[in-house]
Amino acid sequence: MIKQEATVTTLASFQWLFFIFANTLVVPISVGAAFQLPTEIIEMIIRYSFIFTGLACILQAWVGHRFPLMEGHSGLMWGLLLNMGISASALGLDFATVGGGIATGIILAGAVTVLVALFNLISIVQKIVTPMVISVYIFLLTFHLIFIFFKGMLKICENGTIDLSVSLFSIGVVIFVSLLKIKGGKGMGNFSILIGIIVGWVLYRIIFPTDLPISSSGSISFTIFPFGAPNLEYGIIFVTFVAGILNLTNSFASIKATAELYKEEVKDNQYRRSIFVTGSFGLISAIFGLVPFTPFTSTIGFLESTNLLKRAPFIISGFMFMSLGFIPSFVGFLGTMPLTVGNAVLFVAYLQLFGTSLNSLKGTLFNSITIFRIAGPVLIGVSIMNIPPALFGSVPVLLQPLITNGLIVGVFISIFMEKLINWDKFEVNLDMGK
Repeated sequence: MIKQEATVTTLASFQWLFFIFANTLVVPISVGAAFQLPTEIIEMIIRYSFIFTGLACILQAWVGHRFPLMEGHSGLMWGLLLNMGISASALGLDFATVGGGIATGIILAGAVTVLVALFNLISIVQKIVTPMVISVYIFLLTFHLIFIFFKGMLKICENGTIDLSVSLFSIGVVIFVSLLKIKGGKGMGNFSILIGIIVGWVLYRIIFPTDLPISSSGSISFTIFPFGAPNLEYGIIFVTFVAGILNLTNSFASIKATAELYKEEVKDNQYRRSIFVTGSFGLISAIFGLVPFTPFTSTIGFLESTNLLKRAPFIISGFMFMSLGFIPSFVGFLGTMPLTVGNAVLFVAYLQLFGTSLNSLKGTLFNSITIFRIAGPVLIGVSIMNIPPALFGSVPVLLQPLITNGLIVGVFISIFMEKLINWDKFEVNLDMGK
């Protein structure tokens, strides 16, 4: 019995390891490419990502919210940094100036987040981040991530067309992992993510042997503020700061949804401790050139897919992932995993997040007027996600990173609607007997 439990814990730890890895690796690579950083600097940032992501996960599970809830690079901030890097030339600024302004904004947002925790201002934030705003956020995050991983599992050729063979392989991985989850029973179903990654990885290397990534140089570089030293580029600082503060929505949404999965009530101290950890790692992110951290709402989809709810495997995987950052050869080995396979497996894991979105509205009834509370922000946000950023060229350049981000716009709309409209007076009694 003890041996069986140890085996399950080991397998669960490795499944967590691959999940954290797949959610982490692409972030520093894509941001480094957007800012045209040298290969050795990008590799350094990857190692920083591994070390601090592992440490953040351990601290959150140990002294933060105390759930097995991945603390990783914020999807909201990731998109913002990519847009900033790509827009640097349009802003008339070099990469170091843009990166320095981003660093200042992240430092300020991290400091404010820490102060919110230290002075116990959670109740003030909760007046802004209401349950309906959280529901809007989870819906928009679901679409945002699904779009990212769906595009990521379809390999795009240099001429802009889809590589049909690789893309069909990815779809095959999606079907395989989905069937494992649905028909694999408790044993196979709980490890569908791990099995999907390993089988997909091996088959990919057999079917596409020539499609190999560039190997790591093996050299170790250390530097701080790799994107640029902090400066006072006010426009960039403001946009980054606003997005960083909005990141608090993710903390409340993630912890609340995870607690519901465990059928527990969240205490203010849990929010407070978690936000303190997130804010502290925001400060670290600015120094080491990382996308700021946040509890991953998408982890809930993973938990529901695997039903692995114990903290021990999660904490073990945090130590494992952290240790990989100190061993360049391991980073190089994991870097050989095809990103299309990782994205295909995560696509299946995050389908569960849509259920979390629906569950966040459980017990809420809508009529022809109150439906605007959810439909307006969500559908406007999704619409913006599907509009090419180039079409917003007439918008002031410094506002473009905010206006072109459907997630940010949708949440802002929800906050304003909740504050400006008294929805209670539009609710009707649906009991036809009264």
